Amino acid sequence: MPRISLTDFVDIVSKSGTPKATKVIQVKNRPKYEPAVDFYKPVRDFIVDAHRTGEPKSILAAALDSITDPKKLGNYPDVVTGYRKWWGSKALVWFDSPAGIFGARGIEVVVNPELGLIVNGQRHLIKLYFKANALAKNRVDIVTHLMEFTLRSSCPRGEIMSVLDIRRAKLISPTVPIARLGPALDAELAYIAALWDSE
Repeated sequence: MPRISLTDFVDIVSKSGTPKATKVIQVKNRPKYEPAVDFYKPVRDFIVDAHRTGEPKSILAAALDSITDPKKLGNYPDVVTGYRKWWGSKALVWFDSPAGIFGARGIEVVVNPELGLIVNGQRHLIKLYFKANALAKNRVDIVTHLMEFTLRSSCPRGEIMSVLDIRRAKLISPTVPIARLGPALDAELAYIAALWDSE
């Protein structure tokens, strides 16, 4: 059964027409995942490890120490600055976040928030958004809906599904379910499956 990342699924759903079809085929034909070509992996791992091991916010200053790639050096400082700003004076406590699969129509979407954090006493599952482009509301809605749908049964009551727009230091936690979003996303999986099988 084909398995795609949540980021790829959101990218597909957010497009229309020919670009949508093109994105599906790109995802299908992409080489197998290699950590070495995951652009944000080093800084993402650094942030996750800092919380997992209970480091203070000051540790973020070391996030760029081993980075030599010019493209990363052009992007990572904004990520680190935004994350430091969001952290601010908040009390943050790590907990292990669950992962799950949203699947239908023969396609599986991996739903894996990077962070489980108690933020000033409130539990959040947090999906990190690294890109420079502004985070659109429809992307937040899709991510938090899929987190809610796939992970809620593994979470304590009251845990909040959130997306952190890192560069803008903004944690977004929708509070109102989006009507008919579930069937719409099921239809997107059917579209992906049809194209996947046709190529």
